[in-house]
Amino acid sequence: MSTATYKSENITVLEGLDPVRKRPGMYIGGVGMAGLHHLVWEIVDNCVDEAMNGHATEINVQLHKDGRTVTVSDNGRGIPIDKHKKTKKSALETVLTVLHAGGKFDGDNYKTAGGLHGVGASVVNALSKSLVAVVKRGGAQYRMEFAKGIAKSKLQKLKGAVRGSGTSITFSPDPTIFPKVDFDAKTIANRLEVASFLHKGVKVTFQNDKDKTKVLYHHENGILDYLQKVTKLREARPIHEPPYFFSKDDGDRFELSLHWTESTDEHVRSYVNGITTGNGGTHENGFRSGITKAVRNYFETHSLVPRGVKISHEDIREGIVAIVSIFIPEPQFQGQTKDRLNNPEVTAVIESSFRPALEQWMNNNRSIADGIVARIIAAARARAASRAASSAISRKTGGKRNMLPGKLSDCLASGRNRSELFIVEGDSAGGSAKQGRDRNYQAILPLRGKVLNTESATLKKIMENKEIQDMVTSIGCGIGVNFNMSGLRYEKIVLLADADSDGHHITTLLLTFFYRHMPQLISAGKLFIAVPPLFRIDIGKETHWAADEDHRAEILEKHSGRANPEITRFKGLGEMPAKVLWNTTLNPETRKLLKVEVDDQLETDRVISDLMGRDASARFRFIMERAEDASDIDV
Repeated sequence: MSTATYKSENITVLEGLDPVRKRPGMYIGGVGMAGLHHLVWEIVDNCVDEAMNGHATEINVQLHKDGRTVTVSDNGRGIPIDKHKKTKKSALETVLTVLHAGGKFDGDNYKTAGGLHGVGASVVNALSKSLVAVVKRGGAQYRMEFAKGIAKSKLQKLKGAVRGSGTSITFSPDPTIFPKVDFDAKTIANRLEVASFLHKGVKVTFQNDKDKTKVLYHHENGILDYLQKVTKLREARPIHEPPYFFSKDDGDRFELSLHWTESTDEHVRSYVNGITTGNGGTHENGFRSGITKAVRNYFETHSLVPRGVKISHEDIREGIVAIVSIFIPEPQFQGQTKDRLNNPEVTAVIESSFRPALEQWMNNNRSIADGIVARIIAAARARAASRAASSAISRKTGGKRNMLPGKLSDCLASGRNRSELFIVEGDSAGGSAKQGRDRNYQAILPLRGKVLNTESATLKKIMENKEIQDMVTSIGCGIGVNFNMSGLRYEKIVLLADADSDGHHITTLLLTFFYRHMPQLISAGKLFIAVPPLFRIDIGKETHWAADEDHRAEILEKHSGRANPEITRFKGLGEMPAKVLWNTTLNPETRKLLKVEVDDQLETDRVISDLMGRDASARFRFIMERAEDASDIDV
């Protein structure tokens, strides 16, 4: 567009809730399943804000029979219904139709809150094909209807007197915004259970009309119960009973519980005002700093460091499972999805309160503390051996292009920008991928056979596995405690396996490895899954590609009545012509990539532990619970 044709009429001004519908990803992170469920979280968080400020004791969530409609209600004060001076609308309509309108800005009505941007309820309204709000206040009940963020009725006062107070929001996501609008009951249930842990004493009910179940979550022991549940799900055996630390004053307050386990990794779950902070932040920094300093002081006070052993912060925190929950008046989150806390002052607040408390607990419980010390010293010695093994691998590879694994067909581009590494199942598939790729920026690493199940393997066995060594060396970041994102050699890491059940199994094995040993790649959005076709469908002169059985049925139904279709099922990527593999799977213009994301850590841990762990009974239960759904098994 030239300057002559680029004029003021080309500038679009979005008003009201139009920006939300135009760019939903800015407000809910995306329109996939994570974004869809974020709508529920926004309304639930408003109920939680009422509860944490002492105005509500019950939160109820109902998933209706259609699986696409949710009702969230509480017994709080109820959204005000009187007319707002500035908008000349009722406060209820203002909250649901105006961005950055809410009762959490002045600090008088809410001392602490998760929803501080004043966009949650209005964003849900904007992205719903229908929303009904019902408010109970002052012995009366009021109702108002909306569609796509626009009021469809006036505020109505319903007949009859009612007891109590509270707010109820019923909404159905807009299918023109979300590709899939069916909620996952288990995802909602897990989130609600976590809320009941973090706000002990609050009764949280989940009613699922689809399967006619109703569950009450109520935990008087709060995060202590939560820590026990997380530890059990991770199959991490604790070496002592967990202490409970808390601080409460007029401003910031925190709850914290932890224990050392026999596991080899560190697992911390952190929350701010009841909001999950999956990417951590300054509160986690304060916790980690506090625990390191407290343990170091204990070592030095009692002269416990053995000669020749160097204790690092990784050794101190190895095997820790911890829950960190803080409540602060003015949290500064990174983005509307609130996955990281940025308040710089919180680090010092947590550290200064937690460090002396932990140090005192260790001194008052010498037998437990000495067991922790022995565990840390053992970790230091094991880590030294692991570093030696990693160093040997590094010396062999040197990080140089000509020292990379021989079977890696690297790309020609020298920088990371646009470059992609495809980890491919088998040499045959690797051959097709090498021929079909764009060698300027696409690298291919073929793997031989089934990948090692790292969920059931020791660290020593993992380090010795040739296929894993090749992956780690090719990616360039290192593994575990030696991971360094600055060494990443590619912009995208793509898992490419056959579209059949064997391919899915290999992808699952690889996902297990990355989730347990290189999780930073997932949180940074660098890990993807390619979606190659399982079927080629020729209908007349048209060719269609189907990723699975359901997709094939969908294509056939869409084109029923036309020429008889010719259907070819690919046995694997290796038999797919290089040009076809490029057009369907490798070409950025036509392919489909699934970004690997972790929306619910608790559920992800449970699934990986059940499906890939040593306990076969968990897998048996998983299979038997879904046996009726397995009408067509790929064997």
